[in-house]
Amino acid sequence: MSNSSDNAQAPLVAIGLTLLAYLCFSCLDATAKYLVETLPSLQVVWMRFVSHVVLALIVFQVWKRPGIFRTGRPVLQIVRAFCLLGSTVGNFLAIRYLQLAETMSIMFAAPFLVTAIAGPMLGEWAGPRRWAAIVVGFIGVLIVMKPGSGEMHWAAIYSVAAMVSYAFYALLTRMLSGKDSATSMLMISAVVAMLAMAPAGLSVWTAPPSLFHWLLLMCTGVFGGLGHWLFIKASALAPVPVLAPFSYAQIVSMVGLGYLVFGDVPTTSTVIGASIVVCSGLYLLYRERVRKS
Repeated sequence: MSNSSDNAQAPLVAIGLTLLAYLCFSCLDATAKYLVETLPSLQVVWMRFVSHVVLALIVFQVWKRPGIFRTGRPVLQIVRAFCLLGSTVGNFLAIRYLQLAETMSIMFAAPFLVTAIAGPMLGEWAGPRRWAAIVVGFIGVLIVMKPGSGEMHWAAIYSVAAMVSYAFYALLTRMLSGKDSATSMLMISAVVAMLAMAPAGLSVWTAPPSLFHWLLLMCTGVFGGLGHWLFIKASALAPVPVLAPFSYAQIVSMVGLGYLVFGDVPTTSTVIGASIVVCSGLYLLYRERVRKS
């Protein structure tokens, strides 16, 4: 009886962990946007992974656990790490020029891409209703980006690249969850990204102007590491299509932080487009619940 009860609670626990993860990601983006106003974006990306690795080494006491980097799928782990790096680079480059609400609205297309390619990669196929929701959600993203209107900022391409990278990161996380430990996944991705980003980060290095900036650089590792650890734990408890729509809760924290920290007020097109995308994502969630029942 307890096993069936635990199985029934697992999706709810996974959803709670996912919501906490996306709150961490919102704090990460807001911190990064503040930092890239005075420091090179690539330096902030590199320090995000450096601080992540240093803090994780201390928390997990890696020197006492030599097997923490052991994995049965090293190629997938490395590819996953580069997907995370690509998502971070694209996002940190974009937030220098765009509002947090704008970058988040474009990133909202990730669950649709996840749903579309979860079939061939994970065997979790989308039906015609899901595909209809995917198309509608994509229209919402186009409204935010406004291509061809002359108003589309060129930096939006960074957000698109970040979105695609993140979608594959989410799928690879699901593939590896339950096979490799959450700790090893967290450490391997951070170490690979840190080493890969070191040449670029060092080449543009600029001394942080204050202790406050140093502290914020350390916080990027805290927010990023904790967020991805929570996401990994959630992915082990529930399928990707169940968790993907809950990324839309992030729009609340992103808009709030954008307004409180930077005084950004979302444009009308951002509000309309984000609303369409959120509604499409909620429909995907509804179809998942109907299918399960």
